[in-house]
Amino acid sequence: MTASRAILAKRIFDGDHFHRNAAIIMRQGRIEGLVAAADLPAGIARHEAEGDLICPGFVDWQVNGGGGVLFNETPTREGVAAIARAHLAYGTTACLPTVITDAPEVTNAAADAVAQAIAAGVPGVSGIHFEGPHLSVEKRGVHDPSFIRPLERRDFERMTRRGLGRVVATVAPESASLDDISALAEAGVLVSIGHTRADYATAQKCFRAGASAVTHLFNAMAPLHHRDPGLVGAAMENPDVWCGLIADGHHLHASMLRMIFAAVPTERLTLVTDAMPSVGFAGDAFTLNGRTVRRVNGRLTITDGTLAGSDLDMIAAVRFAVSKCGADLAAALQMASRNPAKMLGLADCGHLRTGARADLLVLSEALDLKSVWLGGNRQEFPEKARL
Repeated sequence: MTASRAILAKRIFDGDHFHRNAAIIMRQGRIEGLVAAADLPAGIARHEAEGDLICPGFVDWQVNGGGGVLFNETPTREGVAAIARAHLAYGTTACLPTVITDAPEVTNAAADAVAQAIAAGVPGVSGIHFEGPHLSVEKRGVHDPSFIRPLERRDFERMTRRGLGRVVATVAPESASLDDISALAEAGVLVSIGHTRADYATAQKCFRAGASAVTHLFNAMAPLHHRDPGLVGAAMENPDVWCGLIADGHHLHASMLRMIFAAVPTERLTLVTDAMPSVGFAGDAFTLNGRTVRRVNGRLTITDGTLAGSDLDMIAAVRFAVSKCGADLAAALQMASRNPAKMLGLADCGHLRTGARADLLVLSEALDLKSVWLGGNRQEFPEKARL
């Protein structure tokens, strides 16, 4: 039987509250308890945290790639593992590899890859996000328009098959009917609305039909207007809708994020990276659907200047939300961990209460990542030192 161990820190954020001079007790990969350091049982193995703060591992429901791997280009179990590993080095302990609009055989292979990864227990993989191909051509962003099409029975069967873990599907009402949205939601798929020109009334109909999230709020949708609030306005006011936010300063201006933080309850906001292969990778170019994507000053674009995902990792998103957008630290950590875990129904992630997975991070006072613990084991990342 594995003995209990404790990790001590000046501050511990359990997902809801801060605890000073406290300790996390771990046993067999789970949280056994959170106690004041002075109350630790005698004889228990102790580890002093390298930093100022312990918090839950991050949860990211939109991860296109990492470590030089793009999911669409490498839809294999090995590709999934490489992406999850790359983001683990930046604090993401649970993620949804995201396959964007592509040929059906690529989307099928992506589903197979995630199913295999989950069956094999690949660390950090909690499900899959299908971002397309059922989108609006007009609001496609970098998605290849030749693959955009209406949702069909074969797509429904793919998204509702067994073994995929948590499934998110980004769809637009231009390519997915209200009946499609209802059927997916009833089958357990978390339906997110995105890449659409949907107006306010249409968005509300989608939410009533069962959609419960919005993919990268403000991006690839009609802008907020005082006489036409659109999907943005509908999402911000609806108390049952989760909003994904790319906090990198390129997809959303810091002032816009400040407005969102002031207007929308923290409990409904989730940080996402929308990350591409450049995260955890030294190269500054990669291929997407035959097009070259280049990284310049942390901004990823194709030749015509269209944004192509992000170069963002989750700890950088948390720092940006706090330092540039005035977010309270607790709120920023919740948007990166507790909230997305709740959204996805991951009951043992995103918090450090008794029974949770012992997935935790140690941060410095400046919010630099000092160490990552997965299932109670401290992770080492020699590959990161080579970047």
